[in-house]
Amino acid sequence: MIIPVRGEGINYDIAVKRGAIESVGEEFSLSRKVLVVTDDGVPQEYAKQVLKASGNGFLVTIKSGEENKNFDQYRVVMEELCRNAFTRTDCVVAVGGGVVGDLAGFCAATYMRGIDFYNVPTTLLSQLDSSVGGKTAIDFMGYKNCVGAFYQPKKVLIDPDVLDTLCDRQFYSGLVEAVKMAATHDENLFDFISDSDDVRRDAEEIITRAVKIKCDVVERDPTEKGERKVLNFGHTIGHAIESLSMPALLHGECVGLGMLAVSGGEVREKIARALTKYGLPVLYDLDERKIIDFIRHDKKASGDEISLVTVPSIGSYEIRKVKIDSLFDTRSR
Repeated sequence: MIIPVRGEGINYDIAVKRGAIESVGEEFSLSRKVLVVTDDGVPQEYAKQVLKASGNGFLVTIKSGEENKNFDQYRVVMEELCRNAFTRTDCVVAVGGGVVGDLAGFCAATYMRGIDFYNVPTTLLSQLDSSVGGKTAIDFMGYKNCVGAFYQPKKVLIDPDVLDTLCDRQFYSGLVEAVKMAATHDENLFDFISDSDDVRRDAEEIITRAVKIKCDVVERDPTEKGERKVLNFGHTIGHAIESLSMPALLHGECVGLGMLAVSGGEVREKIARALTKYGLPVLYDLDERKIIDFIRHDKKASGDEISLVTVPSIGSYEIRKVKIDSLFDTRSR
């Protein structure tokens, strides 16, 4: 399945195909210098597939974990590009999860003011979310994605087969992003995920349907000036929970908690039921005032207000400005 992504300043394809990693040389233009960026938690055979297909390949392997999406690792990648005299005709390929994709994409965006970037996301979370939409970033001073740029890839290659190596916790954490997009846009997809008797078997269909939702939103609002804010459902509070609890909780787990924090009534019950089915947390032990203080530094904040996404009923959404101090008083009923 080829999902075209077209819009203002956007022109690339997302290929969703089982076994696609084995034909990466046919999917990407690799007859040039290629820097492959991966982490030590990713099976090395995936990066080797890209290196084997490249004309002149180099490899950077960073340590896994959100705490390594920082200026130190940014410097490591940039030094490798400079040391090997990469030019604007060369490219960077990310092979890994969201940390690798965000870091490698930001390096590609800023090296010589931009060189080609390809993404091979290897976690369900990154396949559904961070590999789509052109957001690249690193964390700084404890704040997620504080330094970054919008920079679109040349192509994204999503291979559901690589998810076989993910443990259940990582897989279900990533599934939260599909729950998020279904909750805001597609009640039928939400029910499909909630009722699935083998969600790993259904992964390709879930990925394809959820990615199409995100692509439609990104095409209409590539730089998050309006509608694209819907993709932040659960993220405003979720990012705060993640940063304050790191490394105890995974990103998707925190987004799930963030969705519950701004939902009420039947919507909250349905989301909680879906999260519970897949062993995801529905309660957290953090002072809400600390979360509020953290959100004041959120890049989406504007003065003492922030745009908040809520779901009045599954398959629909609302975006409204709320006072940060009253964030926890806005749960939809």
